[in-house]
Amino acid sequence: MKFLLRFFGFLFTAGTILFLAGLAAVAGLIWHFSKDLPDYSQLQDYEPPVMTRVHAVDGSLLGEYAKERRLYLPIQAVPKLVINAFLAAEDKNFYEHGGIDYTGMARAGVAYIQNYGSNRRPQGASTITQQVAKNFLLTNEVSFARKIKEALLAMRIEKTYSKDKILELYLNEIYLGLGAYGIAAASLVYFDKSVNELTVAEASYLAALPKMPASLHPVRNRARAVERRNYVIDRLQENGWITAADADKARKEPLTVTNRSNGAHTFAGEYFSEEVRRDIFERYGEKKLYEGGLSVRTTLDPKIQVMARKAMVAGLVNYDEQQGYRGAIQKLDLTSDWGVKLAEIKSLSDISPWRMAVVLETSDQSARIGFQPSRELGGAISKQRETGIVTVDGVRWARALSGPYKGKTPTAVSQVLQPGDVIYADPLYKDGQPVEGQYRLRQIPEVSGAMVVMDPHTGRVLAMVGGFSFDQSQFNRATQAYRQPGSTFKPIVYSSALDNGYTGSTMMIDAPIEIDQGQGNIWRPENFSTGKYQGQVTLRNALRQSLNTVTVRLAQDIGMPLIGEYARRFGVYDELPNYLSYALGAGETTAMRMVTAYSMLANGGRRVKPTLIDRIQDRYGHTIFKHDQRECRGCDAPGGWKNQPEPQLIDRREQVLDSMTAYQITELMEGVVQAGTGTALKDVGKPVAGKTGTTNEAKDAWFVGFSPDLVVGLYVGYDKPRSLGRNAQAGHTAAPIARDFLKLALADKPATPFKQPVGIRLVLVDAKTGQRAAPGQNRGVVLEAFKPGQAPPVNDPGMVAGTDVIDGTQQGISPDADRAVMRSGTGGLY
Repeated sequence: MKFLLRFFGFLFTAGTILFLAGLAAVAGLIWHFSKDLPDYSQLQDYEPPVMTRVHAVDGSLLGEYAKERRLYLPIQAVPKLVINAFLAAEDKNFYEHGGIDYTGMARAGVAYIQNYGSNRRPQGASTITQQVAKNFLLTNEVSFARKIKEALLAMRIEKTYSKDKILELYLNEIYLGLGAYGIAAASLVYFDKSVNELTVAEASYLAALPKMPASLHPVRNRARAVERRNYVIDRLQENGWITAADADKARKEPLTVTNRSNGAHTFAGEYFSEEVRRDIFERYGEKKLYEGGLSVRTTLDPKIQVMARKAMVAGLVNYDEQQGYRGAIQKLDLTSDWGVKLAEIKSLSDISPWRMAVVLETSDQSARIGFQPSRELGGAISKQRETGIVTVDGVRWARALSGPYKGKTPTAVSQVLQPGDVIYADPLYKDGQPVEGQYRLRQIPEVSGAMVVMDPHTGRVLAMVGGFSFDQSQFNRATQAYRQPGSTFKPIVYSSALDNGYTGSTMMIDAPIEIDQGQGNIWRPENFSTGKYQGQVTLRNALRQSLNTVTVRLAQDIGMPLIGEYARRFGVYDELPNYLSYALGAGETTAMRMVTAYSMLANGGRRVKPTLIDRIQDRYGHTIFKHDQRECRGCDAPGGWKNQPEPQLIDRREQVLDSMTAYQITELMEGVVQAGTGTALKDVGKPVAGKTGTTNEAKDAWFVGFSPDLVVGLYVGYDKPRSLGRNAQAGHTAAPIARDFLKLALADKPATPFKQPVGIRLVLVDAKTGQRAAPGQNRGVVLEAFKPGQAPPVNDPGMVAGTDVIDGTQQGISPDADRAVMRSGTGGLY
């Protein structure tokens, strides 16, 4: 008996010692691993990298910029369904445990012993809290040391932060495949939905992804992805979080994903979006752009943008097709599956409805074509093969540039297309309707150009077209291409003259002129119609007909230094050389600068600064940039409305041009549209002022013009400058593009006249002589705008000196006379 007591005493003592030793070992381990633990308090101020999102004026998404595609979503905004799905998949006891699931750890330990030596990855038993500790504070190293640190951190995190805070960090940090971090971004990437719109099946699929997103790819590993999704659905039902009926419905739902591009999401907005990206990068740097979670509200109007893109592309294509058909993109061997071979050829992705195709067979009447098959989310080529027919009507434009049919209009499809030709095609239209199954041959234009549309009162860029295709070339010709503006610079020259005593009725000489440029170099500027000179002409008619010799003489009279100063004021050039050729637009500038300059003419001479961004907010909603700097007095109304005076906007912008001068040059440019080089725009049917410009050797064709509330400027030209053709003119190349755009943009706008500033007097004058019209004269007259004291003297003693003629009745002009025609100087004389 004593022996047994001693034995049990020994066992007790030994056990106690071992227990204490174990406790000491555990304490030692805890101390050892605790001393190197990272500071978990940083989670409180954690700011994850969040993507920057760019929006148009209507709120539609233009683009997203990020290294990690993530949108931070507060836990209060996460639907209960989504939370339950992730708990079911990852940690159903999350709200009960203290950071460690001991049962799960024991299960993982048993699995480790069973698989020891098999080189299989150990089974994890991490809770959501442990995953937060690992993802935020540790590495992905597979070791017991990391697991111990993870457990220690998890317990400390649980004591410091609420369960909701921990879950919020987890749901926003986890990687879910396809470049998406966090549930908000993943919901958009996989399903193009917000988390509030997810179905049970969709939420379950996202919840299945954290463990192995690559292995559960929705296309490459669809069967495994569906199996894992259904496992999560089963757990949701098992936990009582969804009904059996909902679970059964979710299991039967196909796994259909909608891959969402991270590029521009508004049609034709790629050049604009990229320009915004550059702007943000220059303002705040790379880190802020890609990780700062900025919300950028831009000035782009999607409707105006689509109109601008449509008009510009149509203009480029029309010009290019007039030059003839250059042939197939390349040849394809049709002996095997043409779809696979065609899919390997790079096609432009932003020229819809154009599609790449290969000619399969031809005859005189038609050609059968096969369209490039699409690629699925995983990159696999679709098995579907779509075909169509190109008829003679679809190739009628395609005159050959060489060979037996050179320059001839095709009479048979086989004259243009051959089997194996890789081409572009789009639906064939007749009477405004697409003909089912029939297509039209297209070719990517060699010529390019740019267009900018601006609000003249604010400088807000409403639309931008930087070229035919952003996918073809990311070079933004609207802001980066420096080209000669040609005669579109003349309104700046004329404005400087009008601002210094000249009027539209001032007489100038249109005659040959020679300029000695030194060292025996004689410059002889000529009008476009060489050899035709008119002698005495008014400034109005000189601008209307774009007479170069008059512009050069005007520049001589007022001096190039003065013109250079006005060019700088308007932002066309930073510094203009004192050479008379620069008065004809020989310098180089951009479409953006020209449109900005014309905006100052349109708005009465106020300086505007072009902007693509209205407002930028940081991730917390604080405004860090606002374009409109005008002061609003009375906008703050503490205590609500109490019959106080209405708010006032205080505009302190610089007046770069006298408002009356701005109106005078606008009136002169209305004449350009009504009866000058810009007559293509008469079809707009609304008040429009503007100027065409054709540069030396017709390398570029310009039009810049405006209505009272909209400015548009564009040029057409080759990227590597060369002549557009011996007979090319801006009035036939660029002006029709502006016309087509303005007809769309102003279709539902009233015909608002340009605002006449106080002090301007409209007087009827003889369009040819610039003198005050005689009593009863109703032909060959024009309404000319004069500042006080500038009006021509009264020739008839019976007339009252200084009488303003507003509606023409004082001179016997019918009240129904076309005022725009009288302003243009036609009035039956021309």
